[in-house]
Amino acid sequence: QVRLVESGGGLVQAGGSLGLSCAASGSVFSISFMAWYRQAPGKQREFLARITRGGSTNYADSVKGRFTISRDNAKNTMFLQMNSLKFEDTAIYYCNLVDLGGYEYWGQGTQVTVSS
Repeated sequence: QVRLVESGGGLVQAGGSLGLSCAASGSVFSISFMAWYRQAPGKQREFLARITRGGSTNYADSVKGRFTISRDNAKNTMFLQMNSLKFEDTAIYYCNLVDLGGYEYWGQGTQVTVSS
């Protein structure tokens, strides 16, 4: 079973930066892609960024140019570097993994709060 654990959330002022990590453990030998999502209170979960098995990335328009997704395959870890943070970035941030069979896994989330 795959387990995903997010870390790095916290409180930051608008305009500041924060880095998130997602550590994967268990049977993680067949990753198709990993992604970051977020969910603010009362809103739907929102796609942010994705990185494929081959290293290709794509971003939601709301974060393109501000957020950067990356990974360390040797450590089974994914990162999200967030710069120029805005108040509307406040949300719980979730790690997502999809394996080559199409099975999907989620972390429990880490809170990011941006003060204005």
